[in-house]
Amino acid sequence: MCSPREVLLVGEGNFSFSAALLESSMEELHVTSTCLQSEDEALRMHGTQENIQHLRDCGSTVLFEVDCTCLSEHEDLHGHLFDCIIFNFPHFGRKSGVKKNRGLLVKFFQSCAKVLKDGGEVHVALCNGQGGTPADNPMREWHNSWQVVAMAAEAGLVLNEVHPFDPTKYQGYKCTGYRSQDKGFHVENGLNHIFTRSYPYTTPVNVKMEAALAKETILFELPAELSEYVNRSFLDSQSCHPVKLVQEQLLRELKSSWPVNTLTQNFPELVCCPSDQLCAFGTDLVTTSQTDIYWVRSLETHGQGSHEEVEGDDHPSANTRYALQPSLLVHLSEIINHEEFSPGTLHTLSGLVFRRTPVSPNTSPAHHQLLLVGALPSDSEPLKCLHGCLETLLSPHGVSFREDPEDSNKVWLNSDKLPKFGRLAYLSAPEYEFHSVRLCVVTIDLDHLATLVFGLFDWRLLWSPDPRFLRHFSSKPLEPFAIFSLYPSSYSHDISFWMEPDSFDELDFHAVIRQATAGAVKDVVLVDRFRHPHMGHASLCYRLTYQSPDRALSHSQVKDMHVALRKLMAQKLRVTLR
Repeated sequence: MCSPREVLLVGEGNFSFSAALLESSMEELHVTSTCLQSEDEALRMHGTQENIQHLRDCGSTVLFEVDCTCLSEHEDLHGHLFDCIIFNFPHFGRKSGVKKNRGLLVKFFQSCAKVLKDGGEVHVALCNGQGGTPADNPMREWHNSWQVVAMAAEAGLVLNEVHPFDPTKYQGYKCTGYRSQDKGFHVENGLNHIFTRSYPYTTPVNVKMEAALAKETILFELPAELSEYVNRSFLDSQSCHPVKLVQEQLLRELKSSWPVNTLTQNFPELVCCPSDQLCAFGTDLVTTSQTDIYWVRSLETHGQGSHEEVEGDDHPSANTRYALQPSLLVHLSEIINHEEFSPGTLHTLSGLVFRRTPVSPNTSPAHHQLLLVGALPSDSEPLKCLHGCLETLLSPHGVSFREDPEDSNKVWLNSDKLPKFGRLAYLSAPEYEFHSVRLCVVTIDLDHLATLVFGLFDWRLLWSPDPRFLRHFSSKPLEPFAIFSLYPSSYSHDISFWMEPDSFDELDFHAVIRQATAGAVKDVVLVDRFRHPHMGHASLCYRLTYQSPDRALSHSQVKDMHVALRKLMAQKLRVTLR
């Protein structure tokens, strides 16, 4: 038998809401109802005595002189955890302005975090316009609102739902407390805001990894900004991740028209080959050069009983270098020379690829790529058929196919948010020892395709550690995705610095941003550039937009992240901060 839900009500005036909640609830509740006033003060309000008696008759607890900003310090609440905490129409008292009421909310939310169960909820009802969210109608200016989402973020809480506050559901409820009087607020068109705990941010760290190349095992250190992207198992057989679901859906549709063979080889994410050859493999990307590739240095090499410690610069001195794979095309030769490879069949491979890229709303430094390789008859019909099949499957999700103006054998996959997120190309086949066939190669950014198919507004959601994200995609039937962090606050901060000519690598700057802010920066824009007329060195000013699609991000937390960014820039980049 399930135990009753523990519900805590704070800031009650005449206790009419607590009494009405007990009567209207369809589930078993244990209510603890509290107010800030002493018992004598509370009893002066009309109807209070009858409501308190009703609560006690129902087995509820009634407490007086409970300060909602320090709940865990009250002797009757210390050590007690609640499923739901409710605060209706909070107000600092008298003619207090928005700043005092924001302060009340911050302290209340921080107090709630200490007595709230995991998975619990905090309900805050506010008059229309006070919350400062798009749910208010009309919406006040941000500076004139209570900024409820930002205040809750200071306690690690996110806005999960917003509903109209309907007083008619609670028979007998009489709102009181306006300006500390026995007088009600204007609750018409009020909104009930429901908050839940957020998954916390963690500082990225360097991760040591191993990769088996030929007969050697290479130990290397993964860059800190990539630590959240590895060992996530999105494509495992038991996964319900949207990247896996969209891949399965696409391959299932292709199999209705083509024989499809899923390759089971476990290719390492670390590759080793000459620099120019590695860059050539990245031609399925918009631009790929040696600066776009994540070059890594091996820490140790084990092979054939030997042990070697490798020292030196970050880049190996020889022409052959180690790098994180920028595309699955690096394995193309191995695929077509494999004994399972046969003409007329589409062979598929998927995995994680890496690319150094600027911080932006539409591109990520790591994503899952789907590779399709087929040796098809050289007449145009099979090739047109594959092109048409992919277009039929993907165009309903906003994907367009456009021929490369410089190469008729190359077709790009585009969306409104991200051009060239995939490619379909026809290669000459004789070099691969197939006669009368052409090699067709398709690469697709599965992560971006998943955001299109499932309506995800931010690619970072795919990497969310919050269990609510995957829980949604494990449910059957699958419903449209509903975000669990509504109206996330956005913060802008500028950072300016002097740099010496030809000494600044912008991609290094973006890597430092990802590391220092744990991926909390949504966008980075260069807003000003100045070159000293005599000294020759330049000053750059970038504007960083901090916003999280899934986690609480508070103003104080952003300030700490920005300070950490400045410190890390001073350590890792050859710049002078202003």
